[in-house]
Amino acid sequence: MNGTVVDLLAGNARHAERFADRFDDVQDAQHPAAVTVCCSDSRVLQDQMWGNERPGHLFTVGNIGNRVGQLSEGGEEVSDDVLYPIAHTGTETAVVVGHTGCGAVTGAYQALADDHTEPTGIEHSLRLLAPHLEAGVAALPDGLDTADAVNRLVEYNVDRQVESLVDSERVPAAVDVVGAVYDFQDVYGGERGEIHVVNVDGERRVDALRDAHPEVENRIDRIWEY
Repeated sequence: MNGTVVDLLAGNARHAERFADRFDDVQDAQHPAAVTVCCSDSRVLQDQMWGNERPGHLFTVGNIGNRVGQLSEGGEEVSDDVLYPIAHTGTETAVVVGHTGCGAVTGAYQALADDHTEPTGIEHSLRLLAPHLEAGVAALPDGLDTADAVNRLVEYNVDRQVESLVDSERVPAAVDVVGAVYDFQDVYGGERGEIHVVNVDGERRVDALRDAHPEVENRIDRIWEY
């Protein structure tokens, strides 16, 4: 057996031993408190970033660029994997989580800037992401290096994904939509692995967010208020 798989199975054995008695209340149904939409990056640990060890607590969705949309015959609409817990399990909180140094945002930025190309499957995902970033790329301040530009666009992308959920007729108005950035590159000045709220229901002004949510004001921040 592949050594990596052997190691994974050993890790799963430890997991199963720890979690054996944690599935009693979710054997037949799930009612997650939130659906989280994160980037499918190996450094983004969807449950552990929240300290979650409760099966059934979070409905986790991962894809290239933490996108909430999918293409249909009528154009782009909210993805079914994001909509499922909202429509079927009573979930009323959606959290879109970007991350610093995002490779998907980098690829989309490069594609918009200089016709950068990727293999077909990746290119499909970037084609979904790039239109949401185009205006952001045009608005970037002059003189930024690629890393600084990308981290600003990470916030911009989160804003656009939040906007897509807030504006969608498929998402009930009662659903709270939060946008955040997971930082492991010391961009926001906190601890590595901290999550920083950048958008709540479409509001992205830091002062307004801190006034509205004083209980978490120290976790609200942005690097780009455009």
